[in-house]
Amino acid sequence: MPPIRRLYLDNAATSFPKPQAVYDAMMRYATELGASPGRGGYDEVRQAAALLTRCRERINQLIGGASPDHVIFTLNTTDGLNLAIRGLLLPHIRAGRPVHMVTTWLDHNSILRPFNALCQRWGIEQTRVACDPATGLVDPDDIRKAIRPDTRLIAVVHGSNVTGTLQPVGRIGPIAREHDIPFLVDGAQTVGHVPIDVQRDCIDLLAFPGHKGLLGPLGTGALYIRPGLEQQIESVREGGTGSISEHDTQPEFMPDRFECGSHNAIGIIGLSEGVHWILERGVEALWAHERELIRTMVEGLSDTGDVPGLTLFGPQGVGHRCGVFSVRVDAMDQPQALSDLLESRYGILTRSGIHCAPLAHQTFHTHDRGGMTRFSFGPFLVKQDIKYACDCLAQVCHEQAQSQVPTAMR
Repeated sequence: MPPIRRLYLDNAATSFPKPQAVYDAMMRYATELGASPGRGGYDEVRQAAALLTRCRERINQLIGGASPDHVIFTLNTTDGLNLAIRGLLLPHIRAGRPVHMVTTWLDHNSILRPFNALCQRWGIEQTRVACDPATGLVDPDDIRKAIRPDTRLIAVVHGSNVTGTLQPVGRIGPIAREHDIPFLVDGAQTVGHVPIDVQRDCIDLLAFPGHKGLLGPLGTGALYIRPGLEQQIESVREGGTGSISEHDTQPEFMPDRFECGSHNAIGIIGLSEGVHWILERGVEALWAHERELIRTMVEGLSDTGDVPGLTLFGPQGVGHRCGVFSVRVDAMDQPQALSDLLESRYGILTRSGIHCAPLAHQTFHTHDRGGMTRFSFGPFLVKQDIKYACDCLAQVCHEQAQSQVPTAMR
């Protein structure tokens, strides 16, 4: 019997596969260059440094940034969010000023936990804005109402890693700008998938991974900082930069102000080719393709509407969502059982659980039931892949529903 084809539907965790150019660039660095950017003056160092600069330029172009030097390389989204949150708020805390923060119930632990840690250690306050319990959408007016005179930061996830809900950041950003409050966006599930323009949408800080929508390797990410805002952000790390080494304090200029130690050069060079692949095809075209996959999933799950026990969470249509879908089958107590069955029988790879977003699961009343089973899309999937997943899910639902019927009634 031939092996079951493996269908990877866990791109919200990390994208797979990557463009071939990503692997080729990393191999070339590993076998031909190998030097640490900024650490020396020989040709291999200059080449490696130029490749890092090219990556900044490509990312800046993709997100509509004002300056490539304001693209700060990080380890991942969480690293960038911590730099933004702590860097912005600790100066206020140390100065004894009151501090209040705003976030939402759909946000990831990479925002919730830094906020909670600051509240526990320093006694500052936060407001978690509730989401619509059916869609997960936040009303921008509720963000406005949560603002206080001592609000120092508004942080919002753009695309939910649980339900795929797309928050209206283009409406929230102007509210934050109107009140002169920095607006931080978690773009973990949207950068590289959805067209983003940080200047148009008044996004002051955008944190995102390199290994998800940007199709680079794990261990890469970036934080974009609006020019001028860097003066309000305290660096959370200091160390070697390869620049003005005669000074024993961190440089003030960008990007060195927030980058220290040797870069993950091999990862960033791979990331650069992932971004280049997106720019060549156009993020608008890739987003149109993803929306076709979303439409296929929505229609496929709608076709199974007569199957008892299947629940799709979040927006029920194509609008207001990215390519992240989470479901539950009522006849299966634990979502992981569904993931295991989909893998063993159909070769479909999904992720079940709480997905590092406990308040999102509380919003949808799945927190105490093991969470949900998540399907998430990447650019190399086609409509037939999604149809296959929907058909397999429908078959599981039919079988589970039948198993609940008493034998005498079958």
